[in-house]
Amino acid sequence: MSNPLAYLHDQLEDWRTQGTYQRLRVLESESAAESRFDGKEVINLASNNYLGLTTHPRLREAALEAVRRFGVGSGAVRTISGTMRLHMQLEERIAAFKNVEACVVFQSGFAANAGTVSAILTPEDHIVSDELNHASIIDGCRLSKAKIHVFPHKDTAAAEKILAELDSVAGRKLLITDGVFSMDGDIGPLPGLVEAAERHGAIMMVDDAHASGVLGRNGRGTIDHFGMHGRVQVQVGTLSKAVGVLGGYVCGSRDLIEFLYHRARPFLFSTSHPPAVAAACLAAFDVLEQEPERIDQLWANTRYFKQGLVAAGFDTGISETPITPVMVGEARLAFEFSRALFDAGVLATGIGFPTVPKGRARVRTIVTSTHTREELDRALEIFRTVARRMGILG
Repeated sequence: MSNPLAYLHDQLEDWRTQGTYQRLRVLESESAAESRFDGKEVINLASNNYLGLTTHPRLREAALEAVRRFGVGSGAVRTISGTMRLHMQLEERIAAFKNVEACVVFQSGFAANAGTVSAILTPEDHIVSDELNHASIIDGCRLSKAKIHVFPHKDTAAAEKILAELDSVAGRKLLITDGVFSMDGDIGPLPGLVEAAERHGAIMMVDDAHASGVLGRNGRGTIDHFGMHGRVQVQVGTLSKAVGVLGGYVCGSRDLIEFLYHRARPFLFSTSHPPAVAAACLAAFDVLEQEPERIDQLWANTRYFKQGLVAAGFDTGISETPITPVMVGEARLAFEFSRALFDAGVLATGIGFPTVPKGRARVRTIVTSTHTREELDRALEIFRTVARRMGILG
């Protein structure tokens, strides 16, 4: 009998032939500056654990205490019997932190983006979206069935031109951008986009996943970084990166949040966060406000590592944040470089098409606040040595 899924095997074999097949690395320790993957101790430059909160004592204790008091699960979706006091406290805490009326927490940042865009728009509406926006935004746009208009990366004039052309067209307009772009590490041009949205009556939405805990006062994100409070109607953030735990959230007006309670499908049809997750997230926001030195150290490490890469001759693209790509060009070379770095003691992920455009493959690095200067020096030396051996550096 023939296998109707045989084409999947063929595709996997094609990726192996192209050198772009990737095997999952297995973490066998805490997610830390140095971690154990596949039985090997390596300097970890591949996590989103920007501030080292995955192992913070206060988060650990908050999670353990929640398990002791409330068990390991909530037992239901939020709209049935799965809304715990912890969930409401977390939403209230985030809303206060972000200086907005209300907040709703989702099971992931992906669910927050996809669930929100698809909930608030209809096929009669229009979305104006940066060409490099995250996959969760793209999926949310598709699910909404709204008409999608893509503008060149960070081109505010092009975005406004699209909005102007839509002024006389029926339907709502949503202008959406990443706050920090996850592959290149550059910051979205928020002031220009906000002004364009205001001039044309569009809803402004920002996905601040990689800005949360990194930019703005105590990590409040790009809206705070640029002083745009009250001018962005939909703010998306994550609890899975700098916050160190799991989940995503949407902030905005009380009406927006109440509407998402009723219509956002990931919220309606997914069991709520376990008590330990909600409690650890609450503790993380206390740490963000009480230990700002973690963010200062993150940026000091970022500047040091970037300078070391550039001094060695690497192309770090247009990065402005701890996300620092090392550009190599072709996907096969990026994956080979990543594997060779791992063998030498550094975990840094190779990324190629379709995640990034063809010819723009790279090894992506992210330093954290907990990397020591010795670890960064060692990582830089490994990068230089491996790159020279492979002919990436002269």
